[in-house]
Amino acid sequence: MRIAILDDYQNVARSMADWETLNGKISVFTEFLGHDDDTVCETLQDFDVVVMMRERTPFTAQRLRRLPALKLLVTTGMRNAAIDLQAALECGITVCGTSGSPAAASEHTWALIMAAARRLDLELFSAARPRTADQPWQQSLGTELRGKTLGLYGLGKLGSQVATIGQAFGMRVIAHSQNLTAERTTELGVELVSQEQLFARSDVLSIHLKLSERTTAVVGAQQLALMKPGSILVNTSRSAIIIQDALLAALGSGAPKVAAIDVFDVEPLEENNRLLRTPGVIATPHLGYVTEDQYRIFYSGALEDIAAWAAGTPINLLT
Repeated sequence: MRIAILDDYQNVARSMADWETLNGKISVFTEFLGHDDDTVCETLQDFDVVVMMRERTPFTAQRLRRLPALKLLVTTGMRNAAIDLQAALECGITVCGTSGSPAAASEHTWALIMAAARRLDLELFSAARPRTADQPWQQSLGTELRGKTLGLYGLGKLGSQVATIGQAFGMRVIAHSQNLTAERTTELGVELVSQEQLFARSDVLSIHLKLSERTTAVVGAQQLALMKPGSILVNTSRSAIIIQDALLAALGSGAPKVAAIDVFDVEPLEENNRLLRTPGVIATPHLGYVTEDQYRIFYSGALEDIAAWAAGTPINLLT
């Protein structure tokens, strides 16, 4: 059994689970294989099992049909929009997932909120830099969160955790999504508002929607134009929810003043992406789920999936 572990950017997969218990030859790929179908398929053509990290390398119908040796595809997490599950079924490929940490993404959301509120994009490492007229000891005025309004676009599992932390900071929390009910917001001590009110009232607005046809490009110029001058926008969900050109234009107007972003249209992020050259952008390389705790859950779960499948009793099936 030949097993490929993909996109192990930190080169830690081998230390996160006891792979020696599997009767297989394991190859770990620490670099992104790229966007070219030929390269991906030629690299993986002889593997029986592929372990993929969330949505880093897509497995489209075209790719799956070009991998006749592939029999098991294991994704970290129990949901992965980068897999064509129908094509996998047609190709006779079993697809399994793993459990994950309930805290990693919400904690990273708050790391970004705090970085934006205290303008760490300007101040980080400033204490060690030579002081000049252009780079003084202190460059910015931070924003306190107590008494401010935290808006949540989406109040599911992650949004609810972010809401609870916001309340601990003494923030007023408001929320909106298409199917959000007053019963749910009342249960969490959150105010249910319209989409217009969400964007107009939020001092900090954090996106927590699942990407779908309905939510793709749901945040554009019309919504961003409602935001307060000096406000903060955070996106740890999916890049396609926000129209990038509209966000760049809004940042140029100062509303929002800071955008803290962990997800991008193309990942790894291209070096010439305009977001990287835009003042007011704090960008992290999709770190929402990247913690040691999470990786141990992911990779130990992947090992269990492979062992169960090899024994003829697959678990954690995705259909």
